[in-house]
Amino acid sequence: MILITDPLRARLLANGAAEADIDHFPVVKLFDPTGAATWLLTELDADGDTLFGLCDLGFSFPELGSVSLAELASVKGPLGLGIERDLHFQARFTLSVYAEAARICRHITDAERLLRQAADALSKPHSELPSGTAEQQRR
Repeated sequence: MILITDPLRARLLANGAAEADIDHFPVVKLFDPTGAATWLLTELDADGDTLFGLCDLGFSFPELGSVSLAELASVKGPLGLGIERDLHFQARFTLSVYAEAARICRHITDAERLLRQAADALSKPHSELPSGTAEQQRR
């Protein structure tokens, strides 16, 4: 499977060339079909290899960071399957919302309720958030 098609590459490169403080919508979702790893990617550097986004390797600690497209393309799982692109993924929120929801539930999620809660939490000034909000959400 082609992980990044030409139209996706163009969008990722445009986001990568944009101002640094823009909260982009994820352009592509990649995943390991034999494991728990998932990536929501928003940007591609001009080098054509360094992707940026929300990375979840399945260890309950999703984080924003960079990953090599060449490395992702070279991965072969235990059944010989490589990383795949979610052909049906349509981002409904910006990357910061997905990151907040992932922080709360400890993995990348597309659960509408959790994403809306994360969006609502991010829209409030920090002083309005009750203490322990994230801890309550995990229970």
